[in-house]
Amino acid sequence: MNLTDRIVVVTGGAGGIGAALSRRFAAEGAAAVVIADLDGDAARAVAEGIGPVAHATALDVTDEDQVRALVDDTERRYGRIDLFCANAGVTTGGGVEVDDAGWDRAWRVNVLAHVYSARAVLPGMLARGGGHLLHTCSAAGVLTAVGDAAYTATKHASVGFAEWLAITYRDRGIRVSALCPQGVDTPMLADGIVEGHLGTRVIAASGAVLTPDQVADATIAGLAEERFLILPHPEVADYARRRAEDPDGWQAGMRKLIRRLQRS
Repeated sequence: MNLTDRIVVVTGGAGGIGAALSRRFAAEGAAAVVIADLDGDAARAVAEGIGPVAHATALDVTDEDQVRALVDDTERRYGRIDLFCANAGVTTGGGVEVDDAGWDRAWRVNVLAHVYSARAVLPGMLARGGGHLLHTCSAAGVLTAVGDAAYTATKHASVGFAEWLAITYRDRGIRVSALCPQGVDTPMLADGIVEGHLGTRVIAASGAVLTPDQVADATIAGLAEERFLILPHPEVADYARRRAEDPDGWQAGMRKLIRRLQRS
């Protein structure tokens, strides 16, 4: 996808990867970038920093009525949506002990929000014969987020849903990409390291920690090539192959890494 003159929506756009994507889409010549976030004030601050092509709105991605209203308003305002980025995400920082409310929130933000946006935006895209869905799924969706069971499970589900969409709608002009970064220098990662969450320490120890702008660079390249899996950390592809070829060996290696970090 060439971003010139495109109409783009980014959820979770008030910070981190979402804000970097929003800025980069505008820089690439998008006609409009709609920045949606639970924190409406923060979204407006990002939009003001971008300039006239950016429009901000408050949005709870777990509320399907709000998601549908966002899509309807954007289509009324700009006539269409060319690229919808379902980027909002949450972690829990725990395992099976996380309560039902934590699991439910992870499921609703990391998976159902993608379903809601696809339901809302696909009819217009299909009627026009084209469009692109970008789902931020995380490397946890093809590997494992050590220390966060709900994040692992829901990100695997989000990759699976994105793949289903790609298979089902590609021949009808819809492109789908799953953005799967590993460690990214965002508050989500930094807070986990400071608080000693094992999963974020594993991420930091297992590869480069990229800036959100570097993830945005990789995303632009992936969209231009219409790739399904966009991997800002290329090593994730190697990890995924090793995991698929030798699951037991892969798990043994991960346990070894965990033991090393627990001793440090």
